[in-house]
Amino acid sequence: MEKEVILQRGGGDLGSGVACRLHLSGFRVVILEVAQPLVIRRAVSFAQAVFDGKATVEGVAAVRVSKLAEVRRAWRKGHLPVMVDPEMKVSAELKPDVIIDATMAKRDTGLHCNMAPLTIALGPGFEAGIHAHVVIETKPGHNLGRLIFQGAAEPDTGLPTSIEGYSAERVLRAPCEGTIRHVVDIGAVVRRADIICRVGHQPVLAPFDGVVRGLIMNGTNVPQGFKIGDVDPRQVKTLCYTISDRSRALGGSVLEAILYFRNRAKATA
Repeated sequence: MEKEVILQRGGGDLGSGVACRLHLSGFRVVILEVAQPLVIRRAVSFAQAVFDGKATVEGVAAVRVSKLAEVRRAWRKGHLPVMVDPEMKVSAELKPDVIIDATMAKRDTGLHCNMAPLTIALGPGFEAGIHAHVVIETKPGHNLGRLIFQGAAEPDTGLPTSIEGYSAERVLRAPCEGTIRHVVDIGAVVRRADIICRVGHQPVLAPFDGVVRGLIMNGTNVPQGFKIGDVDPRQVKTLCYTISDRSRALGGSVLEAILYFRNRAKATA
């Protein structure tokens, strides 16, 4: 029996971990994206299908679609459909059972509880009971993945997760406004001060020895200070191409939330 239709906003690395978990659990998921996704961890993001027409993460294939008929065709083939529809226009026709905001926008994106029988929001910027039926904590630490039925997730600190003592240092930011041009790509092993890419004519250097874990799409125009990449000091290439522990945890929490509400509805029917 086919399970609920789930409309998910956001196909970045965290959202892709959620979509992958739900897809493998038998749910019909459609991912909605913007026309130019600004994804860093492209190798594990279904949003890459917007550019390439197809993206595969850990054996799960996503395909870009433009019509509802193509969404259903993708489901029949066992694929995840990705549609450019930031305004969620397809929702009126699809009538999803669940809407998930996985954009990690850290602000109110217009999500509210009456948009679907169940609405789920990831991270700060949402309040349970107003914007979503449940908010899921995304901050690494003791409460990661906790379901919040009243209140909001912890505020965004602006600091990335520390890996082997590196936090803000491992994030690459645009030194100026301009178009990014890759010198190396995701998976490249770099030494401190190696050139990873250029923004305009200015080079972006590796902050330490490591592996390029994420890098924004080549040819993207970015403002000064914008996050464009991520260097991992562990130098394990496979980590660039597999879903992170944080993404897996959030995927499990979303699955828990869906089953919790579905089973509660059955119990009260």
